[in-house]
Amino acid sequence: MSMPRWIPTSLEHEHVPFQVRRHGPCFTAQEVAAAEHISGHRLAKAVVVKADDKLAVVVVPASQQLDLSAVRSSLGATHCRLATEQEIAEKFSDCEVGAIPPLRHWEGVPLLADARIMQMHGPLVFQAGTHEDAIEMSCDDWQRITQPASGRFATALA
Repeated sequence: MSMPRWIPTSLEHEHVPFQVRRHGPCFTAQEVAAAEHISGHRLAKAVVVKADDKLAVVVVPASQQLDLSAVRSSLGATHCRLATEQEIAEKFSDCEVGAIPPLRHWEGVPLLADARIMQMHGPLVFQAGTHEDAIEMSCDDWQRITQPASGRFATALA
């Protein structure tokens, strides 16, 4: 699969400077960070969750793990869990499972970001719909175009 065309098109439409980065197949955020020679703090990991009956995308640094309890609370949900591969494939059919970009594209899918991402300045890297493509752009630009809900959604990796 090649990178979905809507990604560079929407960034160009927003007048956002960005760079497409290619690497060998990577299936974890830490693998992407290593392949791109960047700190896990600079790699935005998009995690898809199911809160009650609704999907949401939560963006955390690759160096952190998701705190589902904090996400549940923020969304006002009774239950919150990681979405299944099937749920992800059905909703995000234009992207490979595990390579969802942290961008606004899917109607009705809330976008949340951990405060560590929101406090960052400088470059940010994220997967671009495939396990071989990434986008590098300014964190400030990413925040401006996505305007995610912010909160403490991550904890240190165990």
